[in-house]
Amino acid sequence: MKKYSFVKMNGAGNDFIVFNKDEVTGLQFSSSLIKKLCDRRFGIGADGVITVAKSEAHDFEMEYFNADGTTGTLCGNGARCAIQFAENFSISKGKSVKFLSNGVQFSGKVLDDGLIRFNLNNPDSLKENFVVKVSGKEINTNFINTGSPHVVFFLDDPTLKEFNLGGQFVSIEDFPVYSFGKEVRYLNDFAPVGTNVNFLEIRDSIIYIRTYERGVEDETLACGTGAVASAIITFLQKQIPPPIVLQTRGGDKLLVDFSVEGALIKNVSLTGPAKINFSGEVTL
Repeated sequence: MKKYSFVKMNGAGNDFIVFNKDEVTGLQFSSSLIKKLCDRRFGIGADGVITVAKSEAHDFEMEYFNADGTTGTLCGNGARCAIQFAENFSISKGKSVKFLSNGVQFSGKVLDDGLIRFNLNNPDSLKENFVVKVSGKEINTNFINTGSPHVVFFLDDPTLKEFNLGGQFVSIEDFPVYSFGKEVRYLNDFAPVGTNVNFLEIRDSIIYIRTYERGVEDETLACGTGAVASAIITFLQKQIPPPIVLQTRGGDKLLVDFSVEGALIKNVSLTGPAKINFSGEVTL
């Protein structure tokens, strides 16, 4: 049995167990261990696990694991937490950083107002205004990959209102995110890897977002790459220009900025809080 130190962090309510990988040598982050750590009843509890390690070529290297033990996907809120972690524990060399996340290079910055800006790579695989079948009904949606795959539904879409004939929801607060999101996540349209599922409601000029996350297999209080995907789709569908602020389920706001050059979306960034909840030790 050995004790390993960790820090529990959250980015807009999206929570993570963060390890300094250089200080937990010998610890193997297997799928079974990740599931155990993230279990909210028998473990520490989190949406995912992050490791941060020093790097010769970059400020640090980050690994991200979903709560179900899978990896290889980008996590925007997790990246902001990793940037804050590296700053707090003197792993990074300054407030502006370059780092690897699952082998891909990114950059970011610790801002003076306590927020973290994470710069994403250009999105791809955009597909607008196509139909998926949910519970036997055809619903309009949009798809984009912002480092992770995302579909975006607008609650004011007529086909979604048609879906609501049974009176399942009045606003985004009572929308059935789990059941609807879970069905869409596994549709053949997005096989074999599946997709994350975002729901948006624009009310009183505020964009509210809720997200069912693949890999967590549940709704999370915020999703960074989902916020980015939703902001870009909102610009394309609703002509709301960047920067775009989204109100998350957890209560915090995320700001998404980008530039538009012809048909290209470039210079994408995600800004929001990244906070330490507590630190502790886990015995394994």
